[in-house]
Amino acid sequence: MTKEEVCKMIDHTLLAATATKAQILKICQQASEYSFASVCVNPVWVPLAAKELQGKTPAVCTVIGFPLGAEKSQVKAFAAKEAVLDGADEIDMVINIGAAKEGDFDAVQEDIAAVVQAVKEAGAQKGKKALVKVIVETCYLTDQEIEGACLAAKKAGADFVKTSTGFGTPKDAAGNPLPNGAQVRHVQLMRKTVGPDMGVKASGGIRDAAAARALIEAGANRLGCSAGVAIAESWKE
Repeated sequence: MTKEEVCKMIDHTLLAATATKAQILKICQQASEYSFASVCVNPVWVPLAAKELQGKTPAVCTVIGFPLGAEKSQVKAFAAKEAVLDGADEIDMVINIGAAKEGDFDAVQEDIAAVVQAVKEAGAQKGKKALVKVIVETCYLTDQEIEGACLAAKKAGADFVKTSTGFGTPKDAAGNPLPNGAQVRHVQLMRKTVGPDMGVKASGGIRDAAAARALIEAGANRLGCSAGVAIAESWKE
């Protein structure tokens, strides 16, 4: 796989609470320079990113229900619609994680479907098709729950499933922290569950080319990371 091919899989991400206008402008410039798939920013920065990237290769991605997924579906739908109207091309939404833990995948599907419908309506107004990626937050879920959440996303008409927010704080029974980002085995499970035609995005803790390559080989066709430039520069074909 070439450097150019990998760059087209990267969502160049800055979701820090402390992000400044200057930093958003910098990642937009980097995304354009490297022809990344998108920049991924918080909703407040969507208009600025859309302006900076107008007519350029990278799309504008934003997050909804982030990072907890605990808003009402109507709130997520409204926020997603507003983001698309502001210029977002891709929406990464967090599922109702509690519903997934309870095995209530009908509720998970309904939550996702509300966002998918809102994005579809806003996209029609803007004359474009905006994508919906569904963050299942794998660090909190069992394999069975991951499968259920992925199937709910597929049934709801989403375009991608995504591993993580990167903000999760899972712990083991002894209270020790567990990994909260993209894991190869979770990507493999997600790809197996959704099949070959739906997107799988790995995100969280992808800091170098070796990690990126392993996740791509596991089945990811999009990577969410803040280290996109470092990955691109160190990529070996």
